[in-house]
Amino acid sequence: MIRFLIPFVAVVLFLLEPEFALFSPISWGEHTLTLVPRFVILYLIFISIYYSKKRACLYGLIFGLLYDVFYIDIIGLYSFLYPLLCFVAGSTVKFIHQNLSITTILSVVLVALMEVFLYYFFNFIQFTTIPVSDFLSNRLLPTIIANLLFLIMLGWAFKYLINARLLQRARDNS
Repeated sequence: MIRFLIPFVAVVLFLLEPEFALFSPISWGEHTLTLVPRFVILYLIFISIYYSKKRACLYGLIFGLLYDVFYIDIIGLYSFLYPLLCFVAGSTVKFIHQNLSITTILSVVLVALMEVFLYYFFNFIQFTTIPVSDFLSNRLLPTIIANLLFLIMLGWAFKYLINARLLQRARDNS
């Protein structure tokens, strides 16, 4: 049963992202803050670190393609970025300790890098005209804080779920 729970959680997070995006933008004084939920990629990074880099990259390809089809008009952008981030996260495990706080920091840094890449890509194709300073203060920083809070609340649950799946797989193999 736990075998299907990991992809099920990813589907639920994929469906919840646009619901949480409804809370954005937030007006705060004269600033408009944009929070971008990145629940799926955060979860996939945890899968890549604690479970299987190969499986996370496969899920990243699937959910990246779904994200491209349903949410943006450029096919291939997220279906390239999601597996790439999963691969980078899974590869860094060789050099860092698999501690929950380190994994959380790594996840937030990778999401921040993804946001910066997306900003420069959309700026390059002239899809956005937001100045860099506004992007950093009104979109990147709120996005990092919001996703960090999400991981602080649910990171331990992700790790518990993935560890339960690892234990089940070990029991099935023995």
